[in-house]
Amino acid sequence: MSLHTEVNFCPRCGTRLEQAVCFGQERPVCPACGYIHFADPKVAVAVLVEQNGRVLLVRRVNAPFRGLWTLPAGFVNAGEDPARAAERECKEETGLSVRVNRVLDVIAGREHPRGADFVIAYLAEVISGELTAGDDADQAAWFDRDRLPDLAFEATRKILARF
Repeated sequence: MSLHTEVNFCPRCGTRLEQAVCFGQERPVCPACGYIHFADPKVAVAVLVEQNGRVLLVRRVNAPFRGLWTLPAGFVNAGEDPARAAERECKEETGLSVRVNRVLDVIAGREHPRGADFVIAYLAEVISGELTAGDDADQAAWFDRDRLPDLAFEATRKILARF
């Protein structure tokens, strides 16, 4: 899968882009103005929240992996602090306000075409709120580690196995 298939025209002058080797990699290049397209990686965050020996998970309503469970997670917006993004995503998906305590891991590798290239996993604690599913989750619940539901992402499995 090419990282550049979605870019066909120059954002500066509108000319159709051509493939050329630049800076050691084939990239879309504008033959008219010289613009070079560099694909930026997509970054997501995930939050591990534990309470009374149980883990907070949410059930996905969107593809891929609709109906499977994951840690509260989502993409980091441009210019957004990743730790604040993790707190925001948790609030949107669970109704709980959390405080990020530390980075647990950075997991590389895109799991599906629309997925993240990097997932920054944080450990967080609940500071307020009432558990209510929202945003792209239709359920939010606490699970014992030895009774986890079917999980959506390898990144979630890795985080839960390591920490």
